[in-house]
Amino acid sequence: MLTEAIQYAATSLVTPKQFRPFIRSSVSLWSRAGRCAKDWAAHEESCKAFIRETIAGMKQRRTAVVLGSGLLRDVPIEDLSAKFDTVVLVDLVHLASVRMRLKAGRFKNVRLVSRDLSGFDDAVTAKVPEPLSFLRQVPYLDLVVSANILSQIGVGSKRRLDAGRNPARDDILQTVVRAHLDGLSALPCRTALITDTAYRVTDRGGQVLEEADLLCGVPAPVAKRAWTWPVAPYGELGKDYQAVHDVIAL
Repeated sequence: MLTEAIQYAATSLVTPKQFRPFIRSSVSLWSRAGRCAKDWAAHEESCKAFIRETIAGMKQRRTAVVLGSGLLRDVPIEDLSAKFDTVVLVDLVHLASVRMRLKAGRFKNVRLVSRDLSGFDDAVTAKVPEPLSFLRQVPYLDLVVSANILSQIGVGSKRRLDAGRNPARDDILQTVVRAHLDGLSALPCRTALITDTAYRVTDRGGQVLEEADLLCGVPAPVAKRAWTWPVAPYGELGKDYQAVHDVIAL
């Protein structure tokens, strides 16, 4: 608890005011990642390997943008920094521990941007959301990576809509998911999408106790790679339950 409190306080000092409400969930994720490091290792390495594979065939490597950079556990920041002139990490919150890692590693070509990538505010007011339109202003953009953020956009939007019982909930959720996918597809550069698409909670006998579509009814794109991620291994939710996510990369 003490380390979480220190992480929270240190992050608050360097986070824009409008994004401070999201620090708590970022700290909670950081704490879970530490507890589940062994179980998450294969997923994190699969993510990094796919990004490295995407980079390998590129001739121009000027600017790379990572959407949902998070804890940087699933992003090969060393490779990106070494192979691109500029790397831009975009997320709601950049924890103090992440900032310290970047500083200690002397990643002088890495920039941090705090930004809401959901398009939620436009979607709830019936405007056409373009959450990735800012990328059109990024000079010399050669690569955009969406790193395990798409499902979080859906989950976060659902939580906000359920609180207000919005009757257009399903339409809004599909709108924000499609806006992200369409935004990536419209980019004139190489893109990589890594996202979890569904989850299920099972007991030790393999019985499915709960399951859900994390893309809110939007069909998942055709995957180039696919694997499972034990987000909450046995002991995290309870000694006899685990939560496993299906992940795709393309």
